[in-house]
Amino acid sequence: MSPQLPAQNTATLTYQDRKKVDTSGDQKRVRLVYLFGYTEGVNPVRAIRTVAGLPQRSLADAAETSQPTVAAYESGAKSPTWRTVERMASSVGLACYPAVGTPFTRDQARSLELHAAIAKVLRARGSVVVETARRNISRMRSMNPHASPLLDEWERILEGTTDQIVARILDPSEHGRDLRQVTPFAGVLSPAQRAAVYRSFRNSG
Repeated sequence: MSPQLPAQNTATLTYQDRKKVDTSGDQKRVRLVYLFGYTEGVNPVRAIRTVAGLPQRSLADAAETSQPTVAAYESGAKSPTWRTVERMASSVGLACYPAVGTPFTRDQARSLELHAAIAKVLRARGSVVVETARRNISRMRSMNPHASPLLDEWERILEGTTDQIVARILDPSEHGRDLRQVTPFAGVLSPAQRAAVYRSFRNSG
């Protein structure tokens, strides 16, 4: 079982650095953090599924539940218990720990939805998306030198696996929100994909 980390070192919805990832089993155990009040922008079941890179049916099969139940959790039609969230995460080699954070602003929630769409493209076109992000970082450094610490962090994030990058993209913590303010993923989504996210976000509000 993965060791419990001190609360201040547990990043929200992120893979820990390589020293903190338990590789003793067949699958890496990845710590996810369930942000209470997730209806403000973070849906834990969708976050688990996105980090795991699975369709609803596959997550449902792994967690021994039904696809309509997973869909209901993600849409908000049903609310999973904390035990259910833990069980669903564990079924795909992940682990959740509770954390408390400030509510999302509307802009922050929309940014998270955009990055969830970016995560899907990253899974489909990994190296292409990473190279796009790296080129963007180079341009952003000259345009916004004050953002260097966050851009340095993005460069380190991009050295990780696809799963690790996805987890950081979806980090709902205060620091994750700061990172998305200087996202290097401009141009990854097509205009049509961005419009679809905006439309879905407006309809959900």
